Amino acid sequence: MDRSQNLENPLDVLIGSFNNSFPLNESEEEEVRRLFKKKVLKRKGVLLQEGDVCRHISFVVSGCFKMYAVDSNFKEHNLQFAIENEWIADIQSFYDEKPSRLNIEALEPSVVLQITHEDLLYLYINYHKFDRNFRIINERKFINFQDRILQSISFTAEERYLNFQRDFPELIKRLPNTQIASYLGITSEFLSKVRKNIVKKK
Repeated sequence: MDRSQNLENPLDVLIGSFNNSFPLNESEEEEVRRLFKKKVLKRKGVLLQEGDVCRHISFVVSGCFKMYAVDSNFKEHNLQFAIENEWIADIQSFYDEKPSRLNIEALEPSVVLQITHEDLLYLYINYHKFDRNFRIINERKFINFQDRILQSISFTAEERYLNFQRDFPELIKRLPNTQIASYLGITSEFLSKVRKNIVKKK
């Protein structure tokens, strides 16, 4: 399904994504259509701002997002990207209902489907399928974050870039060097050198 179709039938996209993991019955599908709300953002539109409580978990129907922190020198550090059929939220802020230390911003014109903390808990209690599925989603994100920390400790910048290229081929095509470099913890100038070295080795 291309991105234009995603925009025409956003809830169908979400239900299709759920069905790929665990088929929904008619009642569960109706609840998804009732509880998830569409939000449209322009490029650089803000989904979450530092200091606000993360009130929603968002499913990306179309577009691309970055989740990032800003240090004391106002430098951005990208923690996560999310494109079509992926989820994004500050999980700690969402579940603890405390102010977030992170920001989530659209890197492209984007459409998401969102559910509130209260409504997600309702799904967990009344439809255990969702509880299991979101647990798996969160576990995978934790594994990814853990792997990234290990890479930052023991991998070279070139190794980190090659792993990013392998794991996120779509992002390589869609993100500018500055965004990828921020995720890898290097400057965009150093990333250019890394890429040149990789080309020379081929």
